[in-house]
Amino acid sequence: MRRSRRAHRVGNHGSVTVEPPHRGLVLVVEDEPAIADLVRLYLTRDGFGVHLERDGEAGLDAARRLRPVACVLDIALPGLPGTEICRRLREGGDWTPVIFLTARDDEVDRIVGLELGADDYVTKPFSPRELVARVRAVLRRSAGGPEGTDRPRVVGPVTLDPARRTVTAAGAPVQLTSTEFDLLAHLMARPGRVFTREELLAGVWGYAAHAGTRTVDVHVAQVRAKLGPASVIRTHRGVGYAADA
Repeated sequence: MRRSRRAHRVGNHGSVTVEPPHRGLVLVVEDEPAIADLVRLYLTRDGFGVHLERDGEAGLDAARRLRPVACVLDIALPGLPGTEICRRLREGGDWTPVIFLTARDDEVDRIVGLELGADDYVTKPFSPRELVARVRAVLRRSAGGPEGTDRPRVVGPVTLDPARRTVTAAGAPVQLTSTEFDLLAHLMARPGRVFTREELLAGVWGYAAHAGTRTVDVHVAQVRAKLGPASVIRTHRGVGYAADA
């Protein structure tokens, strides 16, 4: 009887852990070998295949070539920074979930990353288990709505279809990241109900307020900008947000 084994292969395009992954392939672009190997170890333990790249240009090429289920991008990379990789992917219509790794505990850096269309971020030093949990969370969000119903939701001029994961505003299609989509879906599931930032972090992102409620504000601003004049997200000062026509 042959025992199944995990193999590690290094080639012209970075390295990949091969094992038949049941959760899909994750692209990790990280130039610090110790961090990259640790991330790969924990992701493969959780059932993901992992492709590693060490610089931004190679990472962008791998993202386009391999079509991973998610990308974990260091912000400070040789060649292209992680933010530029994300920007180019989004400009090309690629909405693969992106999680940033950053060594700078600077709110401006994190906000810029989210505004470019990233789904989440983790600040170094980080727990590899937490990173794996974040990857699983963004994939859950991209796979289905948070409220577990496939019925279309309509609030004012905005229609959201959880089954097709599509949004239209005044009849025009709106392209959202998986996190932006689930934030809007969460609000539209109960029109008029005011959600605090802490409730939205728990319900949409799946973690507690210590992660920083500013994340919610940035994503709300991005969704509003994409919906334009048809936006149905209302701010309730000092409390939170609601979807209301």
